[in-house]
Amino acid sequence: MGYDLELNGRIVVVSGAAGGGIGTTVTRMVAEAGATVVAVSRSADNLGKHIEPLAAEGLDVVPVAADASTDEGIAATMDAVARADGHLHGLVNVAGGMEPAEWMPATRVNRDDWRRLFAQNLETMFFMSQAVAARLRQEERPGSIVSISSISGMNTAPFHVAYGTAKAGMVAATRTMAVELAAHGIRVNAVAPGVTATPASLTYVEDDPERDLRAIAMGRRGRPEEQAGAILFLLSDLSTYITGQTILVDGGLNLKWTHLRADNTTQFLKDEGFRAAISAE
Repeated sequence: MGYDLELNGRIVVVSGAAGGGIGTTVTRMVAEAGATVVAVSRSADNLGKHIEPLAAEGLDVVPVAADASTDEGIAATMDAVARADGHLHGLVNVAGGMEPAEWMPATRVNRDDWRRLFAQNLETMFFMSQAVAARLRQEERPGSIVSISSISGMNTAPFHVAYGTAKAGMVAATRTMAVELAAHGIRVNAVAPGVTATPASLTYVEDDPERDLRAIAMGRRGRPEEQAGAILFLLSDLSTYITGQTILVDGGLNLKWTHLRADNTTQFLKDEGFRAAISAE
């Protein structure tokens, strides 16, 4: 067996592929490594904007408009896998996240908030992973599942407790699935990004090099391709003895962990009005 980054002849599903950030960058890099990428997004507009241009460049990318948080969306994804060229190898769970309006003190979180963030993040990741693992087992093939957790799932998550707890749940699910699936040659890992310059993060994080030097050991925010590089490694034959791990890709933010102000809000918030709103009881 060759140990390299090539994924020729393999199908990789990217769930949450069309946001223009990590998922889109993963789609490009995995396709450039030779895989057929089944690129899933619930937004047909985003697929047209971010994924179809990759196919127009000649990359082997199959856009699928489906909601990965539903059984119907998962079934549509697996139907696309069955029609794609190659054999199923991997899954990257990117779908998830949270909206600025969902930041709030723990005392304000209601059951709907909690359930929505768990459904968007942990539940979506688990049931998509379950479907891909079941197909790999049915075909008696090894494979690799990689999920996007968060630094918020590895530490505290002030004012976004439901999101942080859901991401921590992804870490736990990754470890348990890794044990159960190891005998079938299926590896299960996760990547926990720190602050990364994506369209989603730009809604509440502005450029501030001085702050980044204080908060991050490497002195800057990450780039989507740096997250995608770690994911590509975990999909590839270079990582065939790694399973059950969550790799922090954060530029050393976790090493310093100085990004909280005295009021426990993060230094990365650019809007003082937003800061006041999320911390108000």
